[in-house]
Amino acid sequence: MESEWILNPEWLALQQRLGHAFANPDLLERALTHRSFSADHYERLEFLGDSVLGLAMSGLLYERLQRLSEGELSRIRANLVREETLFDIAKTLGLSNAMRLGEGELRSGGQQRPSILADVVEALVGAVYLDAGFEAARQVVLRLYRDVDINPTMQASTKDAKTALQEWLQGRKLALPVYRVVATHGQAHRQTFDVACEVAALQQIQTGTGASRRAAEQAAAAAMLQHLKALKP
Repeated sequence: MESEWILNPEWLALQQRLGHAFANPDLLERALTHRSFSADHYERLEFLGDSVLGLAMSGLLYERLQRLSEGELSRIRANLVREETLFDIAKTLGLSNAMRLGEGELRSGGQQRPSILADVVEALVGAVYLDAGFEAARQVVLRLYRDVDINPTMQASTKDAKTALQEWLQGRKLALPVYRVVATHGQAHRQTFDVACEVAALQQIQTGTGASRRAAEQAAAAAMLQHLKALKP
């Protein structure tokens, strides 16, 4: 492991760009490893990092945009953690050259695929959290978003399905939905995901399918929102 680190200047340089030196380098290696390369891959770290990123971003927006309502803050946060924004951050970090992917994924352009790069950004946040705690992860998030323009006008951006569902539930004082991957299909470099969206308070579950976990969550949220709106009051 140590020799691989010495021979991999991309991983050392990435730590400098993150502003975090890993006490446990295995976490960084895992965060950069796609399932097509190894069974010890980034998806669990991505799951954790998604929540850590959301909390760090919520705190940032709460402090910076004090006059906005809960719904407006939620919409801006959704814009900031969506795939497009995370993909831009991944390009700034130079993640394409640092990731480990299997040959099939490399041939199909996985190094440049927005869904993979966005997932790796979340996995890195999760890895920093496990390595050094929430404050270290929060500082990394602040650095990652240092050049992102965060302002109240972002609330005018188009709402995605997850945000629309969240606002629908919040407007009725209901708890937020829970998403979970229930199945994956296909080879590692060409997978599809089935995700369940559950609104426990209403005892409702809907599923969605997509080429990434993120896309499947959006599909499940859209199905749930359509279903809830069709129910009799």
